Amino acid sequence: MCPRTKEQNELIRMQRREQILDAAARAYFRTGGGFDIRDVAREAELGYGTVYHYYPNRHLLIEDVLGSGFERCEQALAEWANIRGGRPDDRQLFTYCKALLRLCQSDARAYLVYKMAAEHYTGLPEKDRYAAKRRFMERLYVPLQSIAHREDDSVDHMLAVLVGCCGLHYYAGTSELDVDRIAQLAMQAITKES
Repeated sequence: MCPRTKEQNELIRMQRREQILDAAARAYFRTGGGFDIRDVAREAELGYGTVYHYYPNRHLLIEDVLGSGFERCEQALAEWANIRGGRPDDRQLFTYCKALLRLCQSDARAYLVYKMAAEHYTGLPEKDRYAAKRRFMERLYVPLQSIAHREDDSVDHMLAVLVGCCGLHYYAGTSELDVDRIAQLAMQAITKES
């Protein structure tokens, strides 16, 4: 058997890191944020030493989970903004609600960004909390508020519907969410229609 190449080792390292980050996000939902490295190792079906090799403490792990979640959310918002073109109407905003809901349903790290934002990132240390809040506001919330052409708290209501309903997937084990229905509820929250 030939030894692995440097490129193969790097690919394995990146895959293992992704496996650990996904497991950490799932462990967060299962434990309410009170997980430790052993919980993540169990969730990822890896040895404790393997996870510890990548992340010697929980805070570094949470930092990377959120960082990668932010990147995914920012990318989704940028892609949607580039595709839609022109001034968005309610139909385009409805499409974005569905896209965000699908992203959060399929990607625990992306959902964690919005869930923790709804909780003002209270589970983070003070120094990290401020940076996470600022990043959320500057890169996700304000652009969405601008796209939606709303300066009141209606974007908060829209996100509350999306985050709350997507929580059913993670906390209640609901396998498939009615994306169209939930997006309609989110639109009612932003347009204040009943």
